[in-house]
Amino acid sequence: MIIDSLKNSARYEQLNPYFKQAFDFLKNNQLSQLEAGKLVLEEDKLFLMINDTQLKNKPDAKLEIHNKYIDIQVPVSTAETFGWKERSACREVLSPYNPEKEVAFYEDVPTTYFTLQAGEFAIFFPEDGHAPCIGNGDIKKIIVKIICT
Repeated sequence: MIIDSLKNSARYEQLNPYFKQAFDFLKNNQLSQLEAGKLVLEEDKLFLMINDTQLKNKPDAKLEIHNKYIDIQVPVSTAETFGWKERSACREVLSPYNPEKEVAFYEDVPTTYFTLQAGEFAIFFPEDGHAPCIGNGDIKKIIVKIICT
């Protein structure tokens, strides 16, 4: 997992061939003006999910993991809290891995919580269990999905 500000994103562009394109998009577009839905930048390799959703209480936010994609999550309209736990320590399966949805959910309690402000991001790799969307009220957020290479 990586936590930082979009202004420092160049430090991470070499980690994956699609990171530069993803961060360029995030820094060069009015994220608050994007319509909710899916925006494909590279078919099956790089796409964005623009979500307008409601934040939830910590107990309602379940840890999720992905096998195929890395997430870059960016709160746009308000602060967002995340839970994190190392994937190898997740034991309580809520929903087994679904390859079509590319996700599994766990009941485990996160070992760490952190809050991102608008303009900050978190990168979650397949080894990172993460519980997003914790807080109060509504949020607009971007989830960039990047194929693992």
